[in-house]
This record gives sequence, C-alpha cells and structure tokens, in this order.
Amino acid sequence: MALAGTPSLKAAGLRHQSGFWTKLYRGYGQETVILCAMIFLLVAVGLYNPRFLSSENLITIFSGNAYIAVAAIGMAMIIITGHIDVSVGALIGVLATISGTLAVSGYPVWVAWLLPVVIGVVINMVIGVLVAYARIPSIVVTLGMLSILRGGLISITGGAWISNLPPAFLLAQQKPLGVPAPIYIMIALSILAAFWMRYSPFGRSLYAIGGNPEAARAVGIPIERRIVSVFMIHGAFAGLATILFATQLQVIQSTVPPNLELTVITAVVIGGVSILGGTGTVIGSTLAAILFATIGSALIFTNVSAYWLRAVIGLLILVTVLADMIRRRRGA
Repeated sequence: MALAGTPSLKAAGLRHQSGFWTKLYRGYGQETVILCAMIFLLVAVGLYNPRFLSSENLITIFSGNAYIAVAAIGMAMIIITGHIDVSVGALIGVLATISGTLAVSGYPVWVAWLLPVVIGVVINMVIGVLVAYARIPSIVVTLGMLSILRGGLISITGGAWISNLPPAFLLAQQKPLGVPAPIYIMIALSILAAFWMRYSPFGRSLYAIGGNPEAARAVGIPIERRIVSVFMIHGAFAGLATILFATQLQVIQSTVPPNLELTVITAVVIGGVSILGGTGTVIGSTLAAILFATIGSALIFTNVSAYWLRAVIGLLILVTVLADMIRRRRGA
C-alpha cells in the first residue's frame, strides 16, 4: 500500500512509459508515423493480394526509388537551413545525360560516375553563392536554374535516347549478395548523413541557421559560408542520385524526369522536415520516399488507378504542413 502523498509504483511506471513515448515522438515522431504507415500498408495489401509481398516486388519498391531517397538527403539539408531547390529534377536529368554520353563515348566508367557529382557540386556552388552573398531568394535562383537546365538540355539533345550503355556502367543493376546495389547505397548514405547532421558541429549549425539566423550569427556561425557549403553538399547528393537513376535501365532519355523535383521536395516535407526550416531528419526523408513507392505499388496490386497517388501525396502534404504549423504555435 502506497503512503499518502507518495505515487504508487504503477503510476510511476505509467509516467515512465508516457515519458518514453513522448520523447520518442518528439525526437522521431514523423519517422515513427511513416514507418508504422508503411508496415500497415504492407500487411493490409499483402492480405488482399499476397503477390504484393513477393521478394521481387519489395526489391523493386526499395531499389527503384533509391535515387529519390538519396536526392532527398541533400534536399533535407537545404530545407533545414530555411531554403529550397526546385531545380534538382532538371539537374539530375542533365547530369544523367552527361554521364550516359561519357559512358558510350569510351571514357572509363569511374569518369562517367564521378563527373556528374563534380558538376552537381559546381552548379550548386553557384546557386549557393547567389543565395548567400547576393541575397537572392533560393526559390528565385533555383527557378532560374531550372529553366536554364531544362531548356538547354532539350535544345542540345532534342530528347534523344542514349543506348548501348556498357554493362560495367550499370551500377544500379548490380546485386552484391543478391541485393541491388542502390539499396546498400541508400541505407548507407541515409545513416551516415543522419549521424553527421545530429552529432557534427556543421550539421547542428544548419539547424541553428534554419531555426534562428540572427541567433546563429550572434554565436559566431558563418552563415554565408555554411549556405554555400550545404548547397555544394546537396549538389553532391544530386550527383550520386543521378548515378543510381541513369544506371537503372539499358537506355537513358535526354530529358528532365517529370515532376522529380516535386517528388523529392514532397518526400522531405512529409518526412518531417519543416518547410520553414530548423527541424527534421534525413531518415524521415528516406522513409517518405519509400512510402511513396509503396503506395504506388499498392494501388497497382489493388486495381486502383495510379493517378490517385498524386491525390494521396497532396493530402499528406497538407496534413504534414498543418501539423507542423500547429506544433510551432504550441511551442510559441
């Protein structure tokens, strides 16, 4: 029997459990919700159509969208700092064309893989300089870059197909230990980026810049240099995503993948990164990218039009942004 005024062991245990779940939600709330939604979707659709849970389909879901998850890692860093990049889809289209052209022109495979990463870094360095030092809003700069890249690609190539890609170039089709290489790359990059963002001074400074730029500057964070650096890192991830995208099939079309930039940004936002900056994780972005692929596959296996995927994603965006605004108001 508990003494008067002393909480019982049961009550203390309930408070402990409540505290654990509260901390879990505060730290990884959106990631937990996405993971639970994915598991529920897999189970529900798997019961309706067991072929949905076949190893071939699950591998397709994870490997076929790994490039979106990798691109979302860099985009998450950009949005956490309070900026955005709407040119990433056009950049991946241009870099894929360059990579494929190098591969069929007889250049070593490592050159066809490395050059897109280098070019992605250089292009985004230019964007970062304009945003940080010229004080031009990032959406304006990247909209301009989107038009330049999209128009230039179509003008030069005419949307031609690049075929006869050498087998050694097709990284995404390699299967070490029976698992497609893009899955290894996606998981490794997501984990490394998550630890780097959480525990490195550079990563923590990005949250400070996105949360309160004036306070970040007051404590000595070089905001302009950080912004340029994070855009360059984003360019590197776009280059890595390009390699996975360009090596999925035997051919590459010299066009910009439709709606790719919107898909990447949506994955970041639904993954828990606040569109206003300052909060979120790259793990959530990766999980959201896989969730999109899972929803799309589920619609096919349940004989529902794939056009509903856009409607579902739009609804998720509205709910996520609304939840973020409510959370910020409560915090204020």
